[in-house]
Amino acid sequence: MDSIDDLIQNLSSEAAAIKQAPRPLMLSLGWIAAASVFLTVSLWVSGVRSDVMQKFYEPWFDIELGCLLMIFLATTVSAAVLAFPDLYQKKILALSPLGFFLLFVVVLFYSWRADSPPAPFPVHSFECTCSITLFSFLPAVWTFYSMRKYASTHYRWAGSIALLSAFSMGAIWLRLHEVNDSVTHVIEWHYLPMLGIGLVGWWLGGRVLKW
Repeated sequence: MDSIDDLIQNLSSEAAAIKQAPRPLMLSLGWIAAASVFLTVSLWVSGVRSDVMQKFYEPWFDIELGCLLMIFLATTVSAAVLAFPDLYQKKILALSPLGFFLLFVVVLFYSWRADSPPAPFPVHSFECTCSITLFSFLPAVWTFYSMRKYASTHYRWAGSIALLSAFSMGAIWLRLHEVNDSVTHVIEWHYLPMLGIGLVGWWLGGRVLKW
């Protein structure tokens, strides 16, 4: 009996202290802070559009940016919740991006209706999608790396939401950088690619976040 007690005591004394995982809100705040710094630095390097102050006086532009910001915040918080196996008992937060995406579709529809006569198309097309994707690469890698430390049981959904979070921040950057007033172009080359990005994240989550 003494030998068993000694064994238990030795094992317990050698056990390393386990660091408690942060709450999803604190985890998401860290991601939001890092993305905000990255966005600020990127705009400082690339420059903002020359008419940015004038654009801020256009209601539909402000509403569009506001919706993008809400999508970024909602997807970031959702990704943090999805990183935990039990969703931290906050399923509503995990599903919250759906409502903001639906609202965004409505806003884009009315913004498109208000663009009359339509603004001229820019000379480029798919380059915008490539630019947003390249901008999103580092935030996406950082988010996936952080999520790997946890034990998501919804890894496909988590991967999709994580990529959409990074892509939405990239979309904000491009709207503040590119001089472009064509709502049709923005819908086609900035926002419709989100559908493909979500599918890529679904696949990538199964490869990277599965444990």
